Amino acid sequence: FYSYEDCKATADWLLAQTDVRPKVGIVCGSGLGGLADMLKDQVAFNYKDIPNFPQSTVHGHAGRLVFGTLKGRACVCMQGRFHLYEGYPAQKITLPMRIFKLIGVETVILTNAAGGLNQDFKVGDIMIIKDHINMPGFAGNNPLAGPNDERFGVRFPCMSDAYDRELQQLAMDVGQELGLGDFLKEGVYCVLGGPSFETIAECRMLYRLGADAVGMSTSHEVIVARHCGMRCFALSLITNQAVMDYDSAEKANHEEVLQIGKQRAEQLERLVSTMVTRIEHNINSNNYA
Repeated sequence: FYSYEDCKATADWLLAQTDVRPKVGIVCGSGLGGLADMLKDQVAFNYKDIPNFPQSTVHGHAGRLVFGTLKGRACVCMQGRFHLYEGYPAQKITLPMRIFKLIGVETVILTNAAGGLNQDFKVGDIMIIKDHINMPGFAGNNPLAGPNDERFGVRFPCMSDAYDRELQQLAMDVGQELGLGDFLKEGVYCVLGGPSFETIAECRMLYRLGADAVGMSTSHEVIVARHCGMRCFALSLITNQAVMDYDSAEKANHEEVLQIGKQRAEQLERLVSTMVTRIEHNINSNNYA
């Protein structure tokens, strides 16, 4: 477990190294690290150099924390994230969310690569996450398990409003403006532990439970970000269609995930960067229209 003091020490270390004071934190999913490259006046830290910070071990996750400005708006960007399947406890995966909070971040935007369960989804679609199903949580694997520090948040945080509805609407509006409407969807994200991809029976079960897409990240980070009072918005890039049929010869693989990420990355970056400027303009009025 990382204490409040541990997190504060890391946050203070970062704030001493850069003058950037970000209000928006962005987490880049598999193959989507290009968002961080858009930042101007960059100050970047390798995860291995940051006190108490975990290390990213997955191909497609660069392992850098990048401070800078996105269209004039101060941001911090995680180029690479952490997953249960890397062997980290849930508390360690989500440590960056608490550090975001302590450096002044108010809104977190998360992206991931996911498998499509909804039969109406196509590879290359972008799904705005409206809710999640936290499968590891059903088995007691929740990042908030263990002692609660009230300086971060309450013992039993509400999750019915985990994904900010105004930010979802903003994304839909911006997506239409940018001409992305044809492949912008919304739905429920289900997180599993990984690293093995889902079996056919598991995909069928998850779809019947109401999941539209399945992946191995994001939900844990959202739980901790909401616990400490940050607003959350998340996107899944549908990089493969989950196999639901025993007659299918399709097989999920990580290379396909990274390839689709490359193809859609530019549109995703435009969507997120435009959203960031709108959040800035309307942060005080609480209205994103």
